[in-house]
Amino acid sequence: MPIYAYLCGACGHAKDVLQKLSDAPLTQCPACSAAAFAKQLTAPGFQLKGTGWYATDFKGGASSAASAKTEPAATPACGAGGCGAAAACSAAEV
Repeated sequence: MPIYAYLCGACGHAKDVLQKLSDAPLTQCPACSAAAFAKQLTAPGFQLKGTGWYATDFKGGASSAASAKTEPAATPACGAGGCGAAAACSAAEV
């Protein structure tokens, strides 16, 4: 069953309602009892399930490619990488 978003034109009360496709649309606002309760046009939310659909399909194709191109941080020549062995690195370099 789909979930419909309703909004009252009189008081501004908004509510999401779970209804069958065959149910008549609501017209009376539950907050102020005005006959100005109307369905809103919203983006549908759905999930593709079953064989043939993968979890990676249509998931941020551009952002995952951009993150794969990032370069690793540079490490010092001795490979210490901030390990606290600064004295050993400086002695080895001299």
